[in-house]
Amino acid sequence: MTMIEILFENEDFLACIKPVGVPSQCDGAEDAVKLLKEQTGDEIYPVHRLDTAVGGTMIFAKNKKTAAYLSKEIAEKRFAKAYFAVTEGVPEEKEGRLEDLLFKDKRKNKSYVVKRERKGVRRASLDYRVLDEADGKALVCVMLNTGRSHQIRVQFASRKMPLAGDGKYGSRDNGCEVALWSHKVEFEFDGKTVSFKSIPNIGEYPWKLFKM
Repeated sequence: MTMIEILFENEDFLACIKPVGVPSQCDGAEDAVKLLKEQTGDEIYPVHRLDTAVGGTMIFAKNKKTAAYLSKEIAEKRFAKAYFAVTEGVPEEKEGRLEDLLFKDKRKNKSYVVKRERKGVRRASLDYRVLDEADGKALVCVMLNTGRSHQIRVQFASRKMPLAGDGKYGSRDNGCEVALWSHKVEFEFDGKTVSFKSIPNIGEYPWKLFKM
Protein backbone atom coordinates (compact mmCIF):
# COMPACT_ATOMS: atom_id res chain seq x y z
CA MET A 1 0.00 0.00 0.00
CA THR A 2 1.23 3.49 -0.86
CA MET A 3 1.94 5.45 2.33
CA ILE A 4 1.01 9.12 2.37
CA GLU A 5 3.12 11.54 4.40
CA ILE A 6 0.99 13.36 6.97
CA LEU A 7 2.12 16.88 7.85
CA PHE A 8 -0.46 17.55 10.57
CA GLU A 9 -3.46 15.78 12.04
CA ASN A 10 -6.09 16.50 14.66
CA GLU A 11 -9.64 15.28 15.28
CA ASP A 12 -11.07 17.58 12.59
CA PHE A 13 -8.73 17.47 9.59
CA LEU A 14 -5.35 16.40 8.34
CA ALA A 15 -2.76 17.96 6.04
CA CYS A 16 -0.72 15.61 3.88
CA ILE A 17 1.49 15.34 0.81
CA LYS A 18 -0.37 13.62 -2.02
CA PRO A 19 2.07 11.57 -4.11
CA VAL A 20 2.34 12.18 -7.84
CA GLY A 21 0.28 9.58 -9.71
CA VAL A 22 -2.27 9.00 -6.95
CA PRO A 23 -5.78 10.38 -7.66
CA SER A 24 -7.06 12.69 -4.95
CA GLN A 25 -10.44 10.98 -5.21
CA CYS A 26 -12.23 8.70 -7.66
CA ASP A 27 -14.63 5.78 -7.62
CA GLY A 28 -13.33 2.28 -7.12
CA ALA A 29 -9.61 2.98 -7.32
CA GLU A 30 -6.67 3.38 -4.95
CA ASP A 31 -7.05 7.10 -4.38
CA ALA A 32 -5.86 9.37 -1.58
CA VAL A 33 -9.18 9.10 0.28
CA LYS A 34 -9.04 5.30 0.37
CA LEU A 35 -5.33 5.23 1.27
CA LEU A 36 -5.78 7.71 4.12
CA LYS A 37 -8.77 5.78 5.49
CA GLU A 38 -6.68 2.62 5.59
CA GLN A 39 -3.64 4.43 6.98
CA THR A 40 -5.39 6.36 9.77
CA GLY A 41 -8.46 4.23 10.49
CA ASP A 42 -10.59 7.39 10.33
CA GLU A 43 -13.31 8.62 8.03
CA ILE A 44 -11.83 10.91 5.36
CA TYR A 45 -13.76 13.60 3.49
CA PRO A 46 -12.24 15.33 0.43
CA VAL A 47 -12.73 19.10 0.24
CA HIS A 48 -10.54 20.00 -2.76
CA ARG A 49 -8.77 18.23 -5.61
CA LEU A 50 -5.40 17.87 -7.26
CA ASP A 51 -4.87 16.38 -10.70
CA THR A 52 -3.54 12.82 -10.55
CA ALA A 53 -0.27 13.95 -12.17
CA VAL A 54 0.23 16.66 -9.52
CA GLY A 55 1.64 16.07 -6.05
CA GLY A 56 1.87 18.21 -2.95
CA THR A 57 -0.01 19.68 -0.02
CA MET A 58 -3.65 18.70 0.46
CA ILE A 59 -6.23 19.02 3.22
CA PHE A 60 -8.82 16.35 4.08
CA ALA A 61 -11.60 16.68 6.65
CA LYS A 62 -12.20 13.94 9.21
CA ASN A 63 -15.86 14.67 9.91
CA LYS A 64 -18.85 16.09 8.05
CA LYS A 65 -18.95 19.32 10.06
CA THR A 66 -15.36 20.21 9.16
CA ALA A 67 -15.90 19.14 5.55
CA ALA A 68 -18.86 21.53 5.29
CA TYR A 69 -16.87 24.36 6.89
CA LEU A 70 -13.83 23.92 4.63
CA SER A 71 -16.01 23.58 1.53
CA LYS A 72 -17.64 26.90 2.43
CA GLU A 73 -14.23 28.53 2.94
CA ILE A 74 -13.20 27.36 -0.53
CA ALA A 75 -16.46 28.54 -2.12
CA GLU A 76 -16.06 31.97 -0.52
CA LYS A 77 -12.39 32.20 -1.58
CA ARG A 78 -10.91 32.11 1.92
CA PHE A 79 -8.86 28.98 1.24
CA ALA A 80 -5.53 30.13 -0.23
CA LYS A 81 -3.51 27.79 -2.45
CA ALA A 82 -0.02 28.36 -3.87
CA TYR A 83 1.76 26.16 -6.40
CA PHE A 84 5.24 25.73 -7.82
CA ALA A 85 5.37 25.21 -11.59
CA VAL A 86 8.13 24.92 -14.18
CA THR A 87 7.31 26.56 -17.50
CA GLU A 88 8.98 25.90 -20.84
CA GLY A 89 9.97 29.44 -21.68
CA VAL A 90 10.24 32.40 -19.34
CA PRO A 91 7.40 34.91 -18.89
CA GLU A 92 8.31 38.39 -20.14
CA GLU A 93 6.86 39.94 -17.00
CA LYS A 94 8.45 38.59 -13.82
CA GLU A 95 5.13 38.80 -12.03
CA GLY A 96 1.59 39.40 -13.10
CA ARG A 97 -1.96 38.14 -13.45
CA LEU A 98 -3.36 35.81 -16.12
CA GLU A 99 -7.08 36.05 -16.85
CA ASP A 100 -8.92 33.89 -19.38
CA LEU A 101 -12.19 32.25 -20.29
CA LEU A 102 -11.92 28.45 -20.02
CA PHE A 103 -14.04 25.69 -21.48
CA LYS A 104 -13.62 22.07 -20.38
CA ASP A 105 -14.27 19.25 -22.83
CA LYS A 106 -15.36 16.52 -20.43
CA ARG A 107 -15.03 13.75 -23.01
CA LYS A 108 -11.38 14.60 -23.63
CA ASN A 109 -10.77 15.71 -20.02
CA LYS A 110 -9.05 18.79 -21.40
CA SER A 111 -9.57 22.53 -20.93
CA TYR A 112 -9.27 25.23 -23.57
CA VAL A 113 -8.90 29.02 -23.54
CA VAL A 114 -11.77 30.53 -25.55
CA LYS A 115 -12.60 34.07 -26.62
CA ARG A 116 -16.32 34.31 -25.90
CA GLU A 117 -18.63 33.41 -23.05
CA ARG A 118 -21.09 30.62 -23.73
CA LYS A 119 -22.58 27.66 -21.91
CA GLY A 120 -19.91 25.83 -19.96
CA VAL A 121 -17.35 28.66 -20.15
CA ARG A 122 -15.94 29.94 -16.85
CA ARG A 123 -13.65 32.81 -15.97
CA ALA A 124 -10.18 31.90 -14.68
CA SER A 125 -7.64 34.05 -12.88
CA LEU A 126 -4.23 33.45 -11.32
CA ASP A 127 -1.30 35.52 -10.08
CA TYR A 128 2.28 34.40 -10.67
CA ARG A 129 5.83 35.36 -9.77
CA VAL A 130 9.03 34.09 -11.41
CA LEU A 131 11.37 32.74 -8.73
CA ASP A 132 14.28 31.50 -10.85
CA GLU A 133 15.34 30.77 -14.43
CA ALA A 134 17.51 28.02 -15.95
CA ASP A 135 17.95 26.34 -19.35
CA GLY A 136 15.16 28.35 -20.95
CA LYS A 137 12.72 27.36 -18.22
CA ALA A 138 11.26 29.27 -15.28
CA LEU A 139 10.36 28.26 -11.74
CA VAL A 140 7.11 30.07 -11.03
CA CYS A 141 5.05 30.50 -7.87
CA VAL A 142 1.34 30.58 -8.71
CA MET A 143 -1.54 31.79 -6.54
CA LEU A 144 -4.98 30.76 -7.74
CA ASN A 145 -7.82 33.27 -7.66
CA THR A 146 -10.20 30.69 -9.16
CA GLY A 147 -10.09 26.91 -9.15
CA ARG A 148 -10.80 25.66 -12.67
CA SER A 149 -9.93 22.26 -14.10
CA HIS A 150 -6.31 22.18 -15.34
CA GLN A 151 -6.28 25.96 -14.90
CA ILE A 152 -2.55 26.55 -14.36
CA ARG A 153 -1.62 24.09 -17.08
CA VAL A 154 -3.86 25.54 -19.78
CA GLN A 155 -3.35 29.22 -18.94
CA PHE A 156 0.43 29.00 -19.32
CA ALA A 157 0.20 26.65 -22.31
CA SER A 158 -2.09 29.09 -24.13
CA ARG A 159 0.77 31.61 -23.92
CA LYS A 160 3.21 29.12 -25.49
CA MET A 161 4.73 28.24 -22.12
CA PRO A 162 3.44 24.74 -21.30
CA LEU A 163 4.54 23.20 -18.04
CA ALA A 164 7.51 20.87 -18.42
CA GLY A 165 6.37 17.28 -18.90
CA ASP A 166 2.78 18.25 -19.72
CA GLY A 167 2.37 16.58 -23.10
CA LYS A 168 -1.39 16.99 -22.91
CA TYR A 169 -0.95 20.75 -23.22
CA GLY A 170 1.93 20.86 -25.68
CA SER A 171 5.13 20.12 -23.77
CA ARG A 172 7.79 18.22 -25.70
CA ASP A 173 9.82 17.56 -22.57
CA ASN A 174 9.33 13.88 -21.72
CA GLY A 175 11.96 13.85 -19.00
CA CYS A 176 9.46 14.33 -16.18
CA GLU A 177 5.85 14.23 -15.09
CA VAL A 178 3.82 17.44 -15.17
CA ALA A 179 6.02 19.99 -13.36
CA LEU A 180 3.35 21.30 -11.00
CA TRP A 181 3.35 21.01 -7.21
CA SER A 182 0.87 22.11 -4.55
CA HIS A 183 3.22 24.09 -2.31
CA LYS A 184 1.04 25.80 0.30
CA VAL A 185 -2.50 25.74 1.68
CA GLU A 186 -3.69 28.37 4.16
CA PHE A 187 -7.07 28.94 5.83
CA GLU A 188 -8.77 30.02 9.05
CA PHE A 189 -9.73 27.38 11.60
CA ASP A 190 -10.96 27.90 15.16
CA GLY A 191 -10.11 31.59 14.94
CA LYS A 192 -6.51 31.00 13.86
CA THR A 193 -4.72 31.10 10.52
CA VAL A 194 -3.22 27.70 9.75
CA SER A 195 -0.73 27.09 6.96
CA PHE A 196 0.85 23.92 5.60
CA LYS A 197 3.71 23.69 3.09
CA SER A 198 5.67 21.11 1.14
CA ILE A 199 8.20 21.16 -1.69
CA PRO A 200 8.87 18.70 -4.52
CA ASN A 201 11.93 16.45 -4.56
CA ILE A 202 14.67 18.96 -5.39
CA GLY A 203 16.93 16.13 -6.50
CA GLU A 204 14.62 15.31 -9.41
CA TYR A 205 14.38 16.95 -12.82
CA PRO A 206 13.23 19.64 -13.50
CA TRP A 207 13.14 20.92 -9.91
CA LYS A 208 16.87 20.35 -9.48
CA LEU A 209 17.57 23.06 -12.07
CA PHE A 210 16.46 25.79 -9.67
CA LYS A 211 17.22 27.34 -6.31
CA MET A 212 14.27 26.59 -4.01
